[in-house]
Amino acid sequence: MRGRQVMILNVLAVGDVVGDSGVEYLSRHLRGLKKLKGVHFTVVNGENASGVGILPRQAREIFDAGADVVTLGNHTWNRIQIADFLESDRYTLRPANYTSRVPGRGWGVYDGPKGVRIGVINLIGRCEMDSNFENPFTTADRVLKRMEGTDVVLVDFHAEATSEKGAMGWYLDGRAHAVWGTHTHVPTADCQVLPKGLGFVTDLGMTGPAQSVLGIRPEQAINRFLGGLPRRFEPAPGPCKLESVLFSIDVDAGRCLSVERVDIRD
Repeated sequence: MRGRQVMILNVLAVGDVVGDSGVEYLSRHLRGLKKLKGVHFTVVNGENASGVGILPRQAREIFDAGADVVTLGNHTWNRIQIADFLESDRYTLRPANYTSRVPGRGWGVYDGPKGVRIGVINLIGRCEMDSNFENPFTTADRVLKRMEGTDVVLVDFHAEATSEKGAMGWYLDGRAHAVWGTHTHVPTADCQVLPKGLGFVTDLGMTGPAQSVLGIRPEQAINRFLGGLPRRFEPAPGPCKLESVLFSIDVDAGRCLSVERVDIRD
C-alpha cells in the first residue's frame, strides 16, 4: 500500500519590523530567506515600521519585500494615515478584538499553494495593555466559527504577558495550526509543537536595529527609566537583524510538524 502524499506548508512568521531601517533590512533579506527555506506563505508584523505605527507606504514596502499578510498591534492608530488603507486592503490586519467601530478587519482567509485556504487572525492581549480591548480568547472563538472549512489557521497574538500568550497557544491547540507572540521584540527559545498539533512560540523577536532597546536608541530608553522629559522615540542607528520562526504544517493531517527559529544578523 502506498503511503499518503504529504502536503507540507512552510509558513514564515517575521517579528515586529521597527523603523525604515527595519523595512529596508527586510527588503534586502526576506526573499532570499524564503527561497532558502522553501517558504510558501509569509506573515510580517509591521506595527512599528514608523517607530510607533505604520504608514501606507511602509505597508506597501513590506509587501514588496515578500510579505503575504501584514499584522499590526497596539500602535495601529499612532499613524492615523493607515485608517483608509486598512479599509481598502484586506491583506493588512489590525487586531480583531479592537472594538467594531474602528476601521479595517482583524482576520482574513487567503489562497495558498495547491488551493490551500490559509486563515490569519490578528489578536491583541489585555494584560498590561488596555482593558478596553475585547477578550481575545472569546474573539478567537467567534472568528474560528466564521473560518470553518479553512485548511490552515495562523494566529499573531500581540501581547505583553508571556503567560497570556502561552495560555492562548494551549487554548487554540487542536483548533489552529500555529500561534506566535509579537510585541515584546525579544525572541524566545520555546519553539514547540503542543499535544494536539499546534506550533507555538512565545515571541518572534523583531526586525530592525540590533544595537538598541527593542529597536529604539538606548539613550532614549534609559532617559525614560531615569524619569527624564518624554521624547519621541527614534529607531537606533547601526547594524540590523531579522528574527522569525518557520512553521512546517502537514495540511492533510491538520498539525504542525516542526517549529524552527530563523534569524539573520549583520
